[in-house]
Amino acid sequence: MRAGLDVVLALLFPRRGAGCRAPGWPFCSGCRERIGELSPPGCVRCGRPLESPVDSCADCPPETIDWARSGLAYDEPVRRALLSLKFGGARAVGQAFVPQMTRAAADRMSAGDVITWVPLAKRRRRERGFDQAEVLARGLAARTGLPVRALLRRVRETDPQARRTAADRRSALAGAFGVIESPPASVVLVDDVLTTGATAAECARVLREAGAARVGVVTAARSLPGEIPARCYGIGSPSEGPAGG
Repeated sequence: MRAGLDVVLALLFPRRGAGCRAPGWPFCSGCRERIGELSPPGCVRCGRPLESPVDSCADCPPETIDWARSGLAYDEPVRRALLSLKFGGARAVGQAFVPQMTRAAADRMSAGDVITWVPLAKRRRRERGFDQAEVLARGLAARTGLPVRALLRRVRETDPQARRTAADRRSALAGAFGVIESPPASVVLVDDVLTTGATAAECARVLREAGAARVGVVTAARSLPGEIPARCYGIGSPSEGPAGG
């Protein structure tokens, strides 16, 4: 009965795209053509798409991060979708990114990994009602079968980092995180967007100081300078994208 009800509701109230509110979930066909999937070949360490594989590149995150993978480029439809997750209370949008995140990191995650996330400050979590990075982390754990644990906490709140330089971000984030418990040897750290990598790098530093030997980073999207290969675009219909299998 539940399955039949879901079909009826979908027909009566079709879900609209998270990027533009046009019909189609999680993105309409028009938005899909503008979304870049960060797929190989590319940088082995950070996953940046290139024309041929390299061990590392100029856009790799700081050295406290062993590896990084992101599902999608931080293009406009993706940016709007993640903003609706962070500020619009659209938690379902988070689950829409999990399959792409899983595929992007499949070559790096292993059975001994424990998944955790970059935590929000308590005030921001109260305001939003949830932590968007935790939503992504728990979705990734459910899809991969890996354990998920809250390993980090915000020691102090920081101002938004979007308009700061990389150096300013590193300075502002120093001492912003602490550990809740001793981390395992191998940690997968989840966040919504990777930009300069300053936030993830500070979390990785704290985890390493507490005992982690390896810290990888997985995000829903990544902001990259310059162009990415044309092969990354036009990745299919909405059913084949982040909400698909």
